[in-house]
This record gives sequence, C-alpha cells and structure tokens, in this order.
Amino acid sequence: MNSKKWSGLSAAALCLCSASVGAQPMFDALPPLPKVIPMMPPTVLHSDTQGEIRFKSSSPYDLDVLLNQPTKAEATMGMGKLLLPANASERNPVPVMVILPGGAGAIPGRENEAAQALVDQGIAALVLDNFKPRGISEEMPYTLKIMGTSEFDAVADAYAALKALNRHPAIDARRIGLMGFSKGGIAARMSMDERIRSKLAPNVPAFALHVDFYGPCYALMPTRQTTGAPLLSFRAGEDASNDLVACAQQEKRLREAGSDVSTVVYAKAGHDWESNSPREMTERPYLAGCTIEFNDKDFPVLNGRPLIPAGAEPDRQSRYQIRVQSGKALGDCVKVGYISGRDETARSLARKQLLQFLKAKFDL
Repeated sequence: MNSKKWSGLSAAALCLCSASVGAQPMFDALPPLPKVIPMMPPTVLHSDTQGEIRFKSSSPYDLDVLLNQPTKAEATMGMGKLLLPANASERNPVPVMVILPGGAGAIPGRENEAAQALVDQGIAALVLDNFKPRGISEEMPYTLKIMGTSEFDAVADAYAALKALNRHPAIDARRIGLMGFSKGGIAARMSMDERIRSKLAPNVPAFALHVDFYGPCYALMPTRQTTGAPLLSFRAGEDASNDLVACAQQEKRLREAGSDVSTVVYAKAGHDWESNSPREMTERPYLAGCTIEFNDKDFPVLNGRPLIPAGAEPDRQSRYQIRVQSGKALGDCVKVGYISGRDETARSLARKQLLQFLKAKFDL
C-alpha cells in the first residue's frame, strides 16, 4: 500500500467504518488504542481565562453507546485552546464558537486561522483537541488518528465544551455556536439531534447555531427533532467527497425536524479550501453511492446489514476493533481521488458569509 496515498486519508472513508477490501489488511494491522491520558482537574474559569482549558468529557465512540449506554462511555478529559476578544469581560460577555477540527486535527490555514478571524470580529473561539486526551499524538499514523477518535467522540467533546463555557464569566451562555471542518462538520451537524443534546447537556442552553464546512454526508442520522438551532452548510461543486444529493437529503430532514438550514455551494472549489496545501487531485479514498443509516437500536446499517453486531461490548477498544474489521462491508462504495487544497476565492467568500451569518444570529 502506498503510504503517501493513505497519509491524508479522508474522514469520509473511516468515520463509521474502515475502508475497502484492498485496504483491510492495513487496518487489521493497527495496534490497540492508546490509553486515555489521566484525568486532570478542570480549569477554573475566570473572566480573563483563555489559552488551554480542560473540562470533563467522555468517549462513547458509537451512537448507541452515547444514547443508550452513556454511563459505559469512558471518562475522558476535554481540552481546547480558548481565544477571547479584547473587549470580553464579565460586564460584557461575548459570543463564542466551538471549533471541531477535521480528521487530521487542526491543519495550517484552517482551524486556528478561523479562530483568530472570529476573535478579530469580537467573537471568542475555542478550538478543540480530540486527540491528545485520548492518548493520540501527532507522530502516530493518520489511520490510527482517524480510527482512534470517532465523530461521536467529537460530539461528546462539543457538548462538554458547551457546559464548560456556560461557566465562563466572559461568555454569553445563550450565544454559543458550534462549527466543524470535514469530520468535524459531520459532528457539528449530528449535534443538532435533540436526543443527543438531552443526553449530554440537558441543563444548559443548546448551541445557538451550527456550521458545517464540507462534512461528508454518507451517514443519515435518524433525527426526528432538532434542538431548533439553525445550520449553515458550506459545500463545493468539485469536492467528490461530498455527495451534494445526499447532503441535500440530510439538510431536508433537518428542516423537517425543526431547524432552518442554509446551504452555500462554491461550484469550482474542492475540499479543504482554507488549507495551506496547494489545490490538487488527492489520492484519498472516500465513500460514494452508499448511505449508512441507523436502526432502532441506533446501530449503523449498510444495505440492511448492521455494522455493529447485536450485543457488542460498549467499551472503546471493542468498538474500535469492530470498525477496523468492518471494511469488507463497504466494497464498491469506496472511491479514490478528489480535489482538495487552497482556493482563495472560496476561502474569502466563506469567511464573509460565515461572519454575516454569525452577526445576524448573535445579534452583533
């Protein structure tokens, strides 16, 4: 297997299952998950607290554990870098955006730069780190990174951050938004499900809004009721990893479930248009032509076949191994190659439209 081909492996190919039949031996060889790092005391939040903060979170790994067995989810320390605008204070609480990175973590040109752009507009930003608390370092293989943290772990971190930010004196608890890039976009969209909010953060105001930057749409959540918060969805016409028809179907379901959804499509852009990498056709795999749904047990199902066996143990290590071994179910759904990289036009337009959306919804 060409290591370069897999060095930028798409979150779309791995979030709910592993990869194609040809890639399966590689995943069979993955080591056990690293242990989560020891819990440290949560950060005591004062009106001027910023920089790295810690808070209590969990690692449910799969939807059924999150919704039906939340006490079985391993306790995990949440972590992120909080930036405050200069005018933030207890007397002047500001809105904040929680930022979920993509499958590679925060990449140059994207998450941290987006956070600074928000701060420049008077909006605080918290960039989450889904890796370090779960024992995953930058030196570890990308495949272990993408398999070692799931989209539902990211959802758990997002809601844990929501609860923590509610205690920050310089943050307006009713103006906390959630945005994510790629795999983080999937989690930001899934977080709109009211069942998830009621399990993870029932006693604080819900996220005021959600923003999805090109989160792949192969997994159709059974959302019957959203939190009511609006969604702004950014897509690209030349990003094959985003099936625009599938995304439209998901957005339609979210509208029917109670949320306003706005969609922006940049016809000539590809994936990761904010990154510092040059625009090119990558060799990354992605899912297309398949829809993963969820059955009445909240297990993912592909073509009528559950991807998690009944009675599966809920612990993180067991669920990781199930995903590692599930690639054979995907077959022809795995494609290879989509356009990714810097697109100044899309980057500039998206930043302007994001700020317009935030200013309107946050009443700035």
